[in-house]
Amino acid sequence: MEQRKPKVGLALGSGGARGIAHVGVLDVFEKENIPIDYIAGSSMGSLVGALFALGHSATDLEELASLFKRKYFVDFTVPKMGLINGKRIEELIYMLTQGKNIEDLEVPLSIVTTDLQKGRSVILDSGSISKAVRASISIPGIFVPVQYDGKILVDGGIVDRVPIQAVRNMGADIVIAVDVSFFPKDPPITSIYDVIMQSMEIMGREIVESKWLQADVLMRPILKQHSTVAFQEIEALVEQGRVEASHYVEDIRRRILNWEEKR
Repeated sequence: MEQRKPKVGLALGSGGARGIAHVGVLDVFEKENIPIDYIAGSSMGSLVGALFALGHSATDLEELASLFKRKYFVDFTVPKMGLINGKRIEELIYMLTQGKNIEDLEVPLSIVTTDLQKGRSVILDSGSISKAVRASISIPGIFVPVQYDGKILVDGGIVDRVPIQAVRNMGADIVIAVDVSFFPKDPPITSIYDVIMQSMEIMGREIVESKWLQADVLMRPILKQHSTVAFQEIEALVEQGRVEASHYVEDIRRRILNWEEKR
């Protein structure tokens, strides 16, 4: 009986603008013909993952990243559940994803969100891509939460910064995780955004570190000089992703070649 090929899953983590580094990782995988059978994304990882799963090349994604500047998606609202309404960014994502549903994608995708009331992750693997991504990137206090199927959903990075188990549950035999988080010792805190982001970083630090061992391959691009809002630093962020991924190409190939199905 012929041995089946292993299914490779990619877990793309949260990190605001630092998530643009995922594009560099995908660029290397494309050029080196590393197969990706499943993708799970949290926050910015969900956006990059959705666009890639739709069929966009890494080159396309690098160009599209220029659209994610604050002036294109910020629509302030009277503070009640968030400072930014979120309609503009959802409309932008709808346009970029051609109004498609998750089940229409070329590569199976799971989008991680957080149920604000239950305090646990909610995995979205069907329905509107733009609505799901909008929920996954909704930083509490910054974006108005998304009302979805009777739930109040916010940023997936709160409970699952790098969705390793989510992509494993999709059927991945080999899981490649990309963690773009960075925990500086003394970060500058000068705005409400800084306060909220630092609070999320503190909450997520131990969670993400405890989950690293669940991945077969863990990539951590060096992004300490880039903030979560550095959307103008696209080329540098993408390049850091490329550099990190290039170190793991041979390791991934060996794992695929030597993989044996567990009976």
